[in-house]
Amino acid sequence: MSLSRPLIDAAYTLRQIARAAWLLPLLVLAACSSQSPAPSTPSPTASERMQPMEWQALPGWRDDNVIAAWSAFVASCPQLAKKSRWTSVCADAKHVDPLDESDITRFFETRFQPYRLTNDDGSTTGTITGYYEPILHGSRDRHGPYQTPLYRFPNAWQAAPERKRASQAELLKSGALRGQELVWIDDPVEAAFLQIQGSGRIRLDDGGTMRVAFAGSNNQPFRSFNRALIERGEIDASQANLPGVRDWAKRHPERVEEMLATNPRMVFFRELDSDHTDTQGPIGALGVPLTSERSLAVDPSRIPLGAPVFLSTTQPLSKEPLQRLMVAQDTGSAIKGTVRADFYWGHGDAAGERAGRMKQDGRLWVLMPKGVDQRAKRGETHE
Repeated sequence: MSLSRPLIDAAYTLRQIARAAWLLPLLVLAACSSQSPAPSTPSPTASERMQPMEWQALPGWRDDNVIAAWSAFVASCPQLAKKSRWTSVCADAKHVDPLDESDITRFFETRFQPYRLTNDDGSTTGTITGYYEPILHGSRDRHGPYQTPLYRFPNAWQAAPERKRASQAELLKSGALRGQELVWIDDPVEAAFLQIQGSGRIRLDDGGTMRVAFAGSNNQPFRSFNRALIERGEIDASQANLPGVRDWAKRHPERVEEMLATNPRMVFFRELDSDHTDTQGPIGALGVPLTSERSLAVDPSRIPLGAPVFLSTTQPLSKEPLQRLMVAQDTGSAIKGTVRADFYWGHGDAAGERAGRMKQDGRLWVLMPKGVDQRAKRGETHE
């Protein structure tokens, strides 16, 4: 994955903390005077998190251009077909006319059952954020403006990739990564944002294009340098995006390294094979290229990778409906929970702007092949 992602409204969080501070003594008193602890609420079962629904319950289902989602679903089939419940569905998909909207709609309505997804607390609404594939400028050799390296995952770490390593600042200061440079970037801020997104395109100084993807991390927790800048009063919440942080960095070039070091997490990259064309999206966790505005990053313990997912949310910073068929093809460390997803907007600055503004309420319905209801009730939906 992908790591997703939209910037946190830290100012709102701080206001909420301040607003609640006066309640703390009362809460402590109430806790001390309780006669017995409140009974814990059991987590819902898989069948409770997935409720079968009729197609007409999906808002905007008949208004969506399902042709745009078809290619994303078909791209998932080579991976899905490895699981028995998907084999016949993907085989039949080969006989569907990819340019016939009625044929595609009929295929989904005939072969799939939509399930409304529910959170552990019983709610059916969650947070939908956005991500994108940035385009950077770089060189395979260090020279001129190309002074910020992206690193390969160290060979010495391959035996224990999940082990927690030193922080980003400590690794860079120690020189332990010397010789692991994959490519050199001309902008340290863009390189830092690339670590958040997890994949991107790099236009090389020799005229070529390098595609890089997530290869691992130091397994440290992520801390937003945008949040740190907001907390210090350096920027406000509206500037907590790539253009805003880039402008701050231009005004304070001597403090960029200090700012970036507030995030202990470090992401490493690998170069994609040359047969991954420039028109394709980045490779998601499913192992297939993502499709702009049709791929979702999800929690794979709640939604099976490769499955079609119907999304009902709104456009970034808007009440305009965004209701369409998506495909779960990616994951992200921040994407946890049932009704929680990251919307892939595509590549470039325009996609980045929309992704950075997106933090909307939304609902999700996962489409599962008919005949798997009993498996779903046994909690096997992530197979």
